[in-house]
Amino acid sequence: MKIMFEKFFPDEYLGSTYKIPFEKLYEQGYRGVIFDIDNTLVPHGAPADERAKRLFQRLREIGFESCLLSNNQKKRVEMFNQEIQTHYIYNALKPARKNYLHAMEIMGTDQTNTLFVGDQLFTDVWGAKRVGIHNILVHPINPKEEIQIVLKRYLEKIVLHFYKKSKKRLKKVAN
Repeated sequence: MKIMFEKFFPDEYLGSTYKIPFEKLYEQGYRGVIFDIDNTLVPHGAPADERAKRLFQRLREIGFESCLLSNNQKKRVEMFNQEIQTHYIYNALKPARKNYLHAMEIMGTDQTNTLFVGDQLFTDVWGAKRVGIHNILVHPINPKEEIQIVLKRYLEKIVLHFYKKSKKRLKKVAN
């Protein structure tokens, strides 16, 4: 069972986008960050808030390129990006590989120095894994979601159960 789910396991799993140590990641050689928007940066459908604006300012100061990669329509992504002013791709069809690759092309990065941050395993993380970029799964900001996402969350819980179990097993082996 575990092997069946491994292709969905994130490289890292953190509580929030806003707790990611971007300075450390830059020191490790990362130069581009691709972000999902809804429930990764802000609650579903919300405009960019002060926290999101500060994050993108901080990323620019560190030296990162960034790109929003969203399955949402143009109007939603442009509304969010008004205050952020970064690269973006809407209607991305995640987990399809094409727009992850396009985002890296736009940022001038590649699989070795790009990371992806998102809140969903079956779109965000799996798409990033399919193109070979480091991915960070974050807890969704707001539990209130559209029905199709609520249904996916049940399946995600199963995968995350096996992910956490495998992490515990690796910890025991390391000790």
